[in-house]
Amino acid sequence: MALLEVAGIGKSFGSTAVLRNISFELQKGEALAIIGSSGSGKTTLLRCLNFLETADAGSITVAGETLWSADDARTQSEAVLRKKRLHFGLVFQNFNLFPQYTALQNVMLAGELLAKERPDYKQNRKQIHDELEAHARELLAQMGLSDRAGHYPHQLSGGQQQRVAIARALALHPDILCFDEPTSALDPELTGEVLRVLRDLAEHKTTMIIVTHEMKFARDVADRILFMDGGVVVEQGDAKQVIDHPQEERTRKFLASYGK
Repeated sequence: MALLEVAGIGKSFGSTAVLRNISFELQKGEALAIIGSSGSGKTTLLRCLNFLETADAGSITVAGETLWSADDARTQSEAVLRKKRLHFGLVFQNFNLFPQYTALQNVMLAGELLAKERPDYKQNRKQIHDELEAHARELLAQMGLSDRAGHYPHQLSGGQQQRVAIARALALHPDILCFDEPTSALDPELTGEVLRVLRDLAEHKTTMIIVTHEMKFARDVADRILFMDGGVVVEQGDAKQVIDHPQEERTRKFLASYGK
């Protein structure tokens, strides 16, 4: 059984159909790269998966549990959706770190807020805080940022900020980690350090969905590729197969514009 099953997702804004019948599966430990021109619906798809947008049709199933379907969408409260979002971690294009918090505090914040809902929080507050801090420091070390834990976002480079954002997304142990063009806001010299982190996550079989314009990275690191155009899935399959031997003319034209 696939870890993630997306079936028939549709989304319109007014009279404009942004997503039309999007369906795919993702196995545990796989990395899926989503490619396509700007405006093809890639970001909207990620936002629907993370319940930041509400799809108009279809269903989203994780580990056999249907988290969302158009049939019961009206019955799902914000509190319920907030809990379901924990299955996904999302790393944005522009980092979205809280400027008033250090790197360590940014990574710990969501965990601390969730911990306050635990019935044992008051009795075990210090222990819970210490555990969250230890985990956050481990993640920053994994990102190569042990010496930046006490730095504020304005004291960090763009690449360092994005790595803090990745650590923050990992902190809540999501089933699926999603990236929305994680290098698009970076200078070229900083792109490599973030791609190295993604490559390491892929090698450790972190289940990921990566919207990217980095074609070589998608070919070499992703297990599968999904090519979107005009709000539909034009082609999907093995990463090297899609990049090196695309079957659809629209895919070939898109890849030719990037020179692969």
